[in-house]
Amino acid sequence: MYQLFCDSNCELWHTTVKEVGLNVIYMPYTLGDQEYFYDLGEKIDLKNFFDQMRAGASAKTSALNEYAYTEYFEPILARGEDIYYITFSHEMSGTFNAMKNVIAQLKEKYPEREIRFKDSRTISMATGLIAYYAALKYKEGATMDEMDAYVDSLIPHFAGYFVVEDLTYLQRGGRLSGVSKVVGNLLGIKPVLSITKDGVIVPVAKVKGFKKALNALREYVRTKGSELDKYKTVIIHADNEKSAEELAAALRQEYPNIDLEIQWVGPVIGAHCGPGTVGVMFHAKER
Repeated sequence: MYQLFCDSNCELWHTTVKEVGLNVIYMPYTLGDQEYFYDLGEKIDLKNFFDQMRAGASAKTSALNEYAYTEYFEPILARGEDIYYITFSHEMSGTFNAMKNVIAQLKEKYPEREIRFKDSRTISMATGLIAYYAALKYKEGATMDEMDAYVDSLIPHFAGYFVVEDLTYLQRGGRLSGVSKVVGNLLGIKPVLSITKDGVIVPVAKVKGFKKALNALREYVRTKGSELDKYKTVIIHADNEKSAEELAAALRQEYPNIDLEIQWVGPVIGAHCGPGTVGVMFHAKER
């Protein structure tokens, strides 16, 4: 028997992970001088988090240490179970170096046990949707080998596109030059960002004005979307519910059978994209 893990950078809501039986590794973030661990919306006031960012509070992220990974994994192995962990993109964090070190140590201590991890090569609800459907397969009794094949079949097909309201936060995170940030904000330029098949966030378009940016997100769903009536589509927002609802209404009108949800961006990802961000995660022909 094995236990299925995800981490809170997949941003599945806390009620959903409980419903499908996923174990969660909670990722850290710092607001001001205080460190927290994202609980998938269970107790955190997300509006307050983004209000504080707008007011100038510094929000940062950090990697889990080896001790934390050991605390998550060893009790499972000690009771005679294996581990299967669906991670967010390894290209986006150094935390997986610590994870791999812990796995190597635990395999020496528990040689009869197995620990597998699968890099989703994406983040936020694109990873969340992969973990969600994997959890349904897990509940059907999938073996680890069957899970490998199933998750591999999902990874190339869950796409994520998003647009930020203020370029300041991308610039702080090193994803944009200071000059580009100033010019972009003055001209109202909104970059549309996506996650490549290799798990890297890149700009794919630049549009003037947030309304046009939302139309660009809708166009990506139109041109790349696949089986939208079979797989969930999730619109995410960082305290920008009005824009999220506007995008949702347009997609529901165009695709009457779409299975669509709206959800908040969590603080770990929100620390990088900033308040006002809106994104859409969906099943695509290809990422």
